[in-house]
Amino acid sequence: MEKNRLEAFSDGVIAIIITIMVLELKVPAKVPPAVELSDLKDLLPVFLSYVLSFIYVGIYWNNHHHMFHSTKHVTGGILWANLHLLFWLSLFPFTTAWAGENHLAPVPVAVYGFVLLMAAIAYYILQRAIIAQQGPGSLLAAAIGKDWKGKTSPVLYFIAIPLAFVSPWISSGLYVFVALMWLVPDRRIERVLVKRERE
Repeated sequence: MEKNRLEAFSDGVIAIIITIMVLELKVPAKVPPAVELSDLKDLLPVFLSYVLSFIYVGIYWNNHHHMFHSTKHVTGGILWANLHLLFWLSLFPFTTAWAGENHLAPVPVAVYGFVLLMAAIAYYILQRAIIAQQGPGSLLAAAIGKDWKGKTSPVLYFIAIPLAFVSPWISSGLYVFVALMWLVPDRRIERVLVKRERE
C-alpha cells in the first residue's frame, strides 16, 4: 500500500491534538476583568504544560515525518502500529490539562509520564514494524543505528513516573530533559539518504 493516506491522516490527527490543547488555554474569568499580566499568574502551570506538550507533539510529528520519508510502502501491521501511536498522542491534551490545572500534583504528573512512556513505546513498535517490512538493510534501520535517545527516553519516563509521588518538580524536570534531548533535530535519516544518493 502507498503511504500517502497514512501520512495525511497522521498529520490531521496531530493538528487536531494541538488544536485541542490550545483550546484548553482559557482566559481568566474575573470581576473586574483580568487585564493585567499579573492576572495570568494562576495560568502559568497550564501554559507551561501546554508548551511542553506542544514541543513533544512537534518532536513526534518531525520524527514521524522523517521516518515515513524513508518508507516506500506500508502494510496492515504498520497502519495499526501508527494508529497505536496516534492513540497515545491523542491523550496528550487530557494529561496536559490535568497536570497544568492541578499545579503539577503527583497523580496527574505521574499519569502524564505514563502517557509519554506509552507514546515512546508505540513509536518504537512503529519503527520496528517498518524495519520488519523493509528488512535489516533498509534506510531506516541504517539511520537508527544504536538509537541511544530512543532507548534512554523510556528509561527516564519509567524513573520519573514513581518519582512524581516524591517530587513532581523533579519528575517534570526529567520530562523537560527528554524533550530537550529530542529538540535538536535528528538528522540520521537525512544523512543516510544523502550518503546513499551519492553512492
